[in-house]
This record gives sequence, structure tokens and C-alpha cells, in this order.
Amino acid sequence: MNNVVAIILGGGAGSRLFPLTHSRSKPAVPLAGKYRLIDVPISNCLNSGIDRIFVLTQFNSASLNRHIARAYRFDQFRRGFVSILAAEQTPGSSDWFQGTADAVRQSMQHVRNFRHQHVLILSGDQLYRMNYRTLLAQHREKEADITLATIPVNKEDAPGFGILKTDDNDLITEFYEKPTEDELEGKQSPVSDEMADAGRHYLASMGIYVFRRELLETVLSESPTSHDFGKQIIPTAIDNCRVASYPFEGYWSDIGTIKSFYDANLMLAESKPEFNMFDPKAPLYTNSRMLPPAKIENSTVRNAIIAESAVVIDSEISESVIGLRSFVGRGTRVWRSIIMGADYYPWEPREQRATIEGPERPGIGEGSVIENAIIDRNASIGRNCVIGNRSGVQEHDGDGYYIRDGIIVVPKNGRLPDNTVI
Repeated sequence: MNNVVAIILGGGAGSRLFPLTHSRSKPAVPLAGKYRLIDVPISNCLNSGIDRIFVLTQFNSASLNRHIARAYRFDQFRRGFVSILAAEQTPGSSDWFQGTADAVRQSMQHVRNFRHQHVLILSGDQLYRMNYRTLLAQHREKEADITLATIPVNKEDAPGFGILKTDDNDLITEFYEKPTEDELEGKQSPVSDEMADAGRHYLASMGIYVFRRELLETVLSESPTSHDFGKQIIPTAIDNCRVASYPFEGYWSDIGTIKSFYDANLMLAESKPEFNMFDPKAPLYTNSRMLPPAKIENSTVRNAIIAESAVVIDSEISESVIGLRSFVGRGTRVWRSIIMGADYYPWEPREQRATIEGPERPGIGEGSVIENAIIDRNASIGRNCVIGNRSGVQEHDGDGYYIRDGIIVVPKNGRLPDNTVI
């Protein structure tokens, strides 16, 4: 894989994931108690033998930069790297990234310094496992100029995606940007029998692309006002280039909303999740922290993820994710919720903490009930609180909390006093 360079797109402002993106970019949002979203595409690259990786960032990138610097250090005998490329002013451009294609265009001056024949372009906010060796092998086999990873979807989900139509040789012949259900007639593509039986006849773009280097440079330079791959570059290329589809049938989630983020995390806590974090042949890599194991005292835990250094005392945890250094006080019930944990322990003296921002005692206070909620990093929930949105409110900005897609979100470093009821 020495002829491949990977580019991971850090995404835009992430407004649909607010408030989780209030102080961090989408790829830096915590996942499964101990990871970050960016760990997924980087791990897929490393497990596929690709170790020259650029991450393009623009919004709220400090925590993402910090995480990558700590987590991905290659030894001096390898030429691999994970390098941050932030939006910058140059003689050729004084603007921020205007879209996915423009981000790559502005970064090519750095990418072309490394010998390569193919460019693999990835999203930084998706959950899936893919062997990119297979993707690249098909790209070469089809003699394609561009290959798009695609996933079969049903008629109900198709309007949320760019839909591609292919021939029997997996070559893309047509592209439709988010068609309505009424416009889907005749837009089916050949799919496997298993996908057909599930009613998944439409191929959706996953936002994963392989380009021949020369072609990528050409289309970006010849179309300076085309800022987006999915909406502009790809539809034009289908008419002029050999563009292939790489059909993918595994688990894939585009984590762009609070609901999709919530669902993906709770899926990982199931007894047999669709995404297997325990695959020894394709591990998820992240920052290696020297933390003690979780400690659980006299508690009931069902279908949950409990990360390192969490402390759960005489409580009930079910269908939930409990993150690093989480503290769950006595007599607490946590159901279908994500507790992202903390950067320090609640009993740790302030003057000894590595970070000075955040409440005095992060965690969940005694006697509280947390249901259908996301409690962000370092948040402090007081004693005898009830957080559950039992009235079913879908969207609301409250005092110290938000409701998005019916899910209560307490933001990073947030504080809810004793006896709060939401």
C-alpha cells in the first residue's frame, strides 16, 4: 500500500451534532466510552496497511489535534504518519475550506510532496469497518478513474443520500442527489440476493472515494468553483470518466445527528452488536491511557459498556455506555444513556488536576435517574435528579441542557443542581 495516500475530512461546523460540537469538531466527539470518531477511519487505514494519513481540519480543531498527537506516534523506522492539515491562508487561497473538494484542493500542495498513485478520501464521522485493500484491488481491477464505496439502502432511506445507478459491471452510469421517494422509480441497481430480499435495491454513496492521482489533480484544477465531491465533482466525472462502485454490505452509520450518534453508541452496548469492537484482526486504535480498571460495587449491569477507571456504586446500569473516569453515585439508575465520563476524578483536589476547567465534582449524584440522555464530558449531575424527558419534547434549549431528537443532552462541563427534573 505504499502507493496510496489517505485524506480524512474533518467535516464542517457540525451544527446537527450540537451541543456535542460546541467546543470540539465532529471527528473529536467521544465514541463507545473511550474512543473518538476519528479513530474509526484511522484504524481502518492502519489495519489496511495504509500509514500515510492526512486529517483536514477547520472548526474547533484543538481537541482533535491534541488527540491525534497523543494517539498516533509512529516509530523512527517507519515512514508512516498521521498529519493534521488545518485550513490556512496561502498565495493560492485566502479562504477557509468551502466544501469537501475545496478542502482537498487547498491541501494538495502538501499531499503531492509524497509519492503515490492513488488517493483515498474518507469521512471523519462515520462508524464502520472496511478493508481498504479490497476497495483498492477492485479499483485497479475495474481500471477505474474513480471508485465510490456504496451501500444498498431501502426506499424509505434513499431520499437521505446521493443515489447511484450502476450496470452489471459495477460501473456507475447515473447519479441522483437525494431523490424523493416518488422519483426513485427506475433507479434500482444490481445488488446481492441478500440485499434484494431485504428491499435494499438502491445504492447510496458512503462519501468514501478512491481517485487516480492524476485525475484528482486534473478535476480539482479544472473546476475551481466546484467545492463539493458529492454534489459537483462526482456527478460531472460520471459523464467523462470511468467511475466504479464498490458495494459494501457491512454495518455503516453516518454519525451526523444527535439521534444517529445516540443510536450507534447504544448499539455497541447490545449483546450482539452489528459492529464488532472485539475483532482482534481489526482493532480500534486510540490514545493509550494508563488508567486503572473500572470498579463496580454492589450494582446491577445489563448490556452496558463500562470504560476504564469508571466507578459505579450500588446502582443499576442498563443499555448504556459509561465512559472513562465516570462516577455513578449510590442508588442511581441509568437506562439507555451515554455518560461520556470525565478528565479527572471527583475526589481529585483541583490543584492536582491536569485540567482547570470543569465543575468541582463531575459525575452522577446519589439517587438520580438518567434515561434517554447524553451526559457529556465532565458534566456534573446533582443528587436526586430525574433526567428523562418523559413528556416527549423533541427540541428545546433549557437551563443547562438541550433536547435534540427527543434526547436530553447535558453539555461538556455542564452543571445541574440537586433535585433537577427534566
